[in-house]
Amino acid sequence: MWLGSSGVSLSLLSVARPVFRRLTFAWLPGSRRGCRSMMASDECEVPTRDARDPGCPEEPQVQPLQGGVEAGREQRPPAGEKEQAPVPVLARSSGGRKKRRGQVSGERFVPPPKKRRAGVSFSDHHFAETSYYFEGGLRKVRPYYFDFETYCKGRWVGRSLLHVYSTEFRAHSLAYYEAAAQAGRLRLNEQPVRDLGVILKDNDFLRNTVHRHEPPVTAEPIRLLAENDDVVVIDKPSSMPVHPCGRFRHNTVIFVLGKEHQLKELHPLHRLDRLTSGVLMFAKTAAVSERIHEQVRDRQLEKEYVCRVEGEFPSEEVTCKEPILVVSYKVGLCRVDPRGKSCETVFQRLSYNGHSSVVRCRPLTGRTHQIRVHLQFLGHPIINDPIYNTAAWGPARGRGGHIPKTDDELLRDLVEEHRAKQSLDILDLFEGDLPPDLKPPSDPLLKQDLKEPKATTRDPEEPNQTAPLDLNTKEVTPGEAAGSGLKEREIDPLCDECRLVRQDPLPQELVMYLHALRYKGPGFEYSSPMPAWAQDDWKED
Repeated sequence: MWLGSSGVSLSLLSVARPVFRRLTFAWLPGSRRGCRSMMASDECEVPTRDARDPGCPEEPQVQPLQGGVEAGREQRPPAGEKEQAPVPVLARSSGGRKKRRGQVSGERFVPPPKKRRAGVSFSDHHFAETSYYFEGGLRKVRPYYFDFETYCKGRWVGRSLLHVYSTEFRAHSLAYYEAAAQAGRLRLNEQPVRDLGVILKDNDFLRNTVHRHEPPVTAEPIRLLAENDDVVVIDKPSSMPVHPCGRFRHNTVIFVLGKEHQLKELHPLHRLDRLTSGVLMFAKTAAVSERIHEQVRDRQLEKEYVCRVEGEFPSEEVTCKEPILVVSYKVGLCRVDPRGKSCETVFQRLSYNGHSSVVRCRPLTGRTHQIRVHLQFLGHPIINDPIYNTAAWGPARGRGGHIPKTDDELLRDLVEEHRAKQSLDILDLFEGDLPPDLKPPSDPLLKQDLKEPKATTRDPEEPNQTAPLDLNTKEVTPGEAAGSGLKEREIDPLCDECRLVRQDPLPQELVMYLHALRYKGPGFEYSSPMPAWAQDDWKED
C-alpha cells in the first residue's frame, strides 16, 4: 500500500503474519509430460482433479523431500490451519510387496491387469481338460470343470457383483451364484468371494468355475483333404462348429484337430455354419492367413456349394440379389429386407427326383446365411433347414419375403418351436440364455431354486429327471486350476444340467443338406466328394 507521494511502501505486517516455509518441487513419475505438486516442509498440497495436469496420475507418489523430511512419515499442519487430506504413499511391507498408505480404511486394493498374449491359441493344457466318447452315432464330451475369466467391463464399475450376475449372466439363478460363492467357485482378483454385494472397480479380475456340459455332434470323422507348408484343408462334418463358441469348446473342429491330429495354431480362412459340411481351409501361419484374406477381399476366390431343396427348382440358372438383414445376432436369424446388405447368389439345378432338387450354389458375396435366406425367398428352402424351413415363418414360410409378423414375433415363435422339440441347441441357445420375455412361465426344463431344493418321490423303475440338490460341495482352494481341486466326476451337486435327463438327438437330426463342395483361388483348388444325400440314387426317409 502506497501513502502520499513519497513512494514509501508500508506492509501490513501488523495485520497478517505469513508463515514462511521452505518450498520444494517434486517431479512425479507416471506422466508423459510430468506433473508437480508444491510441497512445504511440513505438508503437501495436492492439486484438485479439475486443476491437475491431464497426465498426472490419480494418486501421486511422494518423493523424499529436502530439509530432512522423510517420505511416508506422518506430518502435522501448524496450529490453526486446516488439516489437508493424506496423500497415498506406496511403501514396501516386510514381505517386499507394495502396499498403499493413506487410502481409506477398508478400501479394496485392485492389482494391475496382467499382460496377455495377443491372439487366440490352444495348447495341450486346454486339450487335456476332458475327453471324448462315442455313443449312438454321436461324439460326446465328458462333463468337465472350466474357468470363465474376464476383467471388469466399464459398465460394471460401481455396481455390485450381485447386480452383474443378475443382469449379464442369466444362465444361472442368483441362488446358484450364492451357493457357488459358498463353495469357493467365485473369485475376485484370485480371492474367494463371500459377499456378492462387493462393489466392482476398474481392473477387477473375475473367475467363475463351472461344471460344463457340451452338446453332442455327429460321430462322423474329420477327413483330411490336403496339407502342405501353408495350409490344412479338411472335409468338415455337419453339426460341428469351427471354433469354440457358445456351449461348444471341445466338440469343435479346432479342438478335434489339436487333440486327435496334433494340428495346432491354425488360422481359419473362411466360415462355415455349424450345420454346414464340406471344404474348410486353415492357414498354418499368420502370413499365409493375411495373404489369402487379401485375396478374399479382392474377390479372387470362388466358392461352390451344393444343397437339396424343397420342390422342383427351375431348370435355368437363377440369380438372386435380394439384400439381407440380420434380425438376431444371438440366434443368427436373418431375412430379406430392403434395409439389409447387398448380396448375390447364382443357382443352378443339378437334378430333380420328383420331390426335391439338388442345386449348385455360387455365392458372390459372403453374408450370414446368404444361401439359405435366398433359397427361402425363392420358395425352395433346404428341406431340413431348422431355421428357414419352419412353421414359425407363417403359411408361405418366407417365400417372396412374405412374413406376416414382426421380427420379435418371428424370433419368439422360432424359439418356442424348438423349445417344444427340446432342440434349442440347434439355434445355439441354452434355456438360461433366453431373455425373460422368451421364457414360458411353466417349462419342465426350468431350473429349480437352489435355495429351496424340493425332495422328490419316484418309482425306482422311472428315470430320475430331477435329483434333489446337495450343497455339500468341495471348496476350491487358492491357486487351483479348473478341475484340479474338484475331482473329475461327471455329477456335480451345483450343476443344473447334471440334474436333467435330455434325450439325445438322432445323428441325422444334426445334418443339414448344405455342403461346401469346392474352394478355388489363385494357384489352388480344393474339393470334397458329393455327400450321400446329393447322389442321384438317394431316397428320402
